[in-house]
Amino acid sequence: MRAPTPRSLIVSFFGAYGRELGGWIAVADLVALLGRLGVDAPAVRSAVSRQKQRGFLEARQAGGVAGYSLSAEAEQILADGDRRIYVRQDVKLDEGWVLAVFSVPESERHRRHLLRSRLSRLGFGTTAPGVWIAPSHLAEEARHTLERLELAAYVDLFHADYLAYADLREAAARWWDLGAVQAGYAEFSAQFLDTDDEPGDDAEAFATYLRALDAWRRMPYRDPGLPPELLPEDWHGAQAADIFFRLHDTLRGRGLDYVRSVVQR
Repeated sequence: MRAPTPRSLIVSFFGAYGRELGGWIAVADLVALLGRLGVDAPAVRSAVSRQKQRGFLEARQAGGVAGYSLSAEAEQILADGDRRIYVRQDVKLDEGWVLAVFSVPESERHRRHLLRSRLSRLGFGTTAPGVWIAPSHLAEEARHTLERLELAAYVDLFHADYLAYADLREAAARWWDLGAVQAGYAEFSAQFLDTDDEPGDDAEAFATYLRALDAWRRMPYRDPGLPPELLPEDWHGAQAADIFFRLHDTLRGRGLDYVRSVVQR
C-alpha cells in the first residue's frame, strides 16, 4: 500500500472535514493540520496549487485571509464518494447489473482512454471490447461521472440481468481482477488492524484517522461491490471494512474537534 501523498491527503481532508468547515479553509491552517502528518509547508502549498489547476479547489479570501474552497465539481465528487466510502453495500444478486456500452471515434482516442480509465475507477469490469459491467447500484454514480466529464454522448447505459451461459462466479473472476482487490484489503488490514482507536489526544486522533481514511477511500472504488455469492472464499473485504468503520466511529469526531480548535485560533 503506497504512502499517502500531500495531494491525496488534501482530498481526504476535504472529504472528511473540509465540508464541516463550510468548504473553505485558510492556507495557514491547512499547513498546520497536515503538518501533524509530517507534510511540510512547501509540499502542502504545492499540492494545493495542483488541486487548483485540476479544478478541485478554488482560491478565495475570507476576511482578508488567503484560503481555498471546494469547487462545485469537487462537491459532487465528494458527495458521490460518500456513498462509496462511508456506506456498507448490501448487494443482492437479483438486483441485476448496469452495462456501459461505448464507441469512441479513432480521432478521439484520448476520450476513449479517459472513458476506460474512469469506468475502471468506478468499479466496472470488462466483458468484451467496448462493453463494461458493474452491479446496478453503481448506475447513478456512473451517470454523474460520465456527464461531469462530458463523456455521456459516447456511452449507452443499460440495466441488465445475466441469463447464460457461463457460471456467473467464474465469469465475475474474468471481468474483474478480484485477486488484486483481495490483496489490497489484506494490506489495509495488516496496516491498520492494531491501530489504537483511543489515542492520547485529539491531534493524534486526527492524524490517525486521516491516514486510515486516505488508505481506505480507494478500496471501495477498486471493489465493484459484488454479491457475496460471487466472491472468492475467505474474502478479506469484511474484515477491512470492520477495521475502517471502527476507526471512523471512534476517531473522526475527535479529529473534527482538533480541526476546529486549529481553525478557530
